[in-house]
Amino acid sequence: MPHRLMLLDTASLYFRAFYGVPDTIRRADGTPVNAVRGLLDMIARLTTDYEATHLVACWDDDWRPQWRVDLIPSYKSHRVATVVAGAADVEVVPDALEVQIPMIRRVLDLAGIAVVGAAEHEADDVVGTYASHAGLPVDVVTGDRDLFQIVSDARQVRVIYTARGMKNLEVVTDVVVVGKYRVLPEQYADFATLRGDASDGLPGVAGIGEKTAASLLGEHGTLDGLLAAAADAASGVSASVRSKLDAAADYLEVAPRVVKVVRDLELPSLEEAGAQLHPVVGESRAELERLAAEWNLGGSVRRLLDALDHRDPSS
Repeated sequence: MPHRLMLLDTASLYFRAFYGVPDTIRRADGTPVNAVRGLLDMIARLTTDYEATHLVACWDDDWRPQWRVDLIPSYKSHRVATVVAGAADVEVVPDALEVQIPMIRRVLDLAGIAVVGAAEHEADDVVGTYASHAGLPVDVVTGDRDLFQIVSDARQVRVIYTARGMKNLEVVTDVVVVGKYRVLPEQYADFATLRGDASDGLPGVAGIGEKTAASLLGEHGTLDGLLAAAADAASGVSASVRSKLDAAADYLEVAPRVVKVVRDLELPSLEEAGAQLHPVVGESRAELERLAAEWNLGGSVRRLLDALDHRDPSS
């Protein structure tokens, strides 16, 4: 089997699992396990259907990095449950999901699935770094369109987009991004900066929506190119667009750094992280099977083990 790396935007997936699998699925003590079971089923299906040989569950070590908040204070502010001085703010997470996150980490560890995060950075930045330097074909699994910016047919990086559910997965390539937004993937971050994104607390440029943003980038290539043209009285940028860009000058000075995923983090190599998938054997398998019974994860663990049993690390 040709080597292929799959990168999971893990939080995106366990939130989707939590809301997509009935919360009546619980341990004997009443603790919900729907997110755990849903995530394991996703991993089993995704790695099988897309023939992944390597897998990294990318983790939000900091879901709202302070350096991004310093640049744009509204960044993800609507998702803050508790502000913590000198540390990462607490995200709004349902209690019934919060209690399952340690279980998720435990099961991934027993299954030999690499979990990688980076201090002061989001999972998106871990995804961006691995996708940019993997040296093998990459599938990024996420429900977050921000990661469309790393799609690249030339580097064989695709996004498996989950926004419409696991039964309606969409494989996002260059042509799909262009078809959806009329911009190239490498223009997507500038496009999102101009358009804004309420889900991330990014205001965008008032009066510039998707169509105008795409048109401007189609003409000027990049945000820097657009701003340079707007500063040139002899250019064809309209007075209306000049006025809108000028009013948003402070935002436009900092927003690109917030919107663009980091691609140069110091991360363990795929080998160091243990990203190559392999069958679970020995004590790890016995413990995983024991916990499957204790936590009412039986079917989901069996499906994951079966998927991993078909991964030959020597291939």
